[in-house]
Amino acid sequence: MKLCTYTAQGQTRTGIVVDGTVIDTGVPGSMIDLIKDWDALKPQLEAKAAAGGGVPLSSVKLEAPVQRPGKIFAIGLNYADHIEESKMGTPEKQVWFTKAQTSVNAPYDPILIARGAFTNDYEAELVAVIGKGGKHIGGADAPAAVFGYCVGNDVTERMAQHATPQWSFGKSFDTHAPMGPWIVTADELGDPHTLGIRCFVNGEKRQDSNTRHLVFNVWQQVEHLSMGMTLEPGDCLFTGTPGGIGAAMDPRQFLKAGDVVRTEIDGLGHIEGTMVAEG
Repeated sequence: MKLCTYTAQGQTRTGIVVDGTVIDTGVPGSMIDLIKDWDALKPQLEAKAAAGGGVPLSSVKLEAPVQRPGKIFAIGLNYADHIEESKMGTPEKQVWFTKAQTSVNAPYDPILIARGAFTNDYEAELVAVIGKGGKHIGGADAPAAVFGYCVGNDVTERMAQHATPQWSFGKSFDTHAPMGPWIVTADELGDPHTLGIRCFVNGEKRQDSNTRHLVFNVWQQVEHLSMGMTLEPGDCLFTGTPGGIGAAMDPRQFLKAGDVVRTEIDGLGHIEGTMVAEG
């Protein structure tokens, strides 16, 4: 099933995406509330999806599927080609940083270039959305802890990122975590480690890889994080970016106002945002 958060007639709701339409779930609250009650809600939502009767997707505004995740974690240096272009060694342990809740952005909304920030970059990423979650989740149990997946762009202000050893500030500028366009539930997607992932800037392909090249796969990521913290419904994990970032090009190619950044993943769809200078 494909599940979205959308706004229509001034109301923000959760919906089911079916053949270019969106069907209101009728579930009160946010996507996090839906995820928490998924086991009970799934049969009735499957029936709604089968019955049809939605409105065209073009008539609504798609929001980030999870508008206010409790936690947003992102893993660094997790594709071999990105490690090589970064001129760093393959990590023996997983390298994690956080992105602020306020960095969340709708899938087709503008992406802000903050005042005085001139080194904005893109990072196409598969985002895993936690479902049941929990703590001390073993690798064998990790698939059951994930609710579904969406497309993400870990937009990064490189100067701020590398100004200090801690990356979170440079990764957390407003609008710098666009996600969507919807969540594809784990049971519909199947194996998340066989997906083509690409990023385009103004139509030029910059990144082109496959999630099978993850150094630490999704299950290892869930196992590692849950060792120290309870993963909760709606938490979002950015699972790493492949090679092809602007900072590694010669000459470097940072994003500027007017650039259009499209990120796509097989089976999940695409997101696309235009870079806009902050007023």
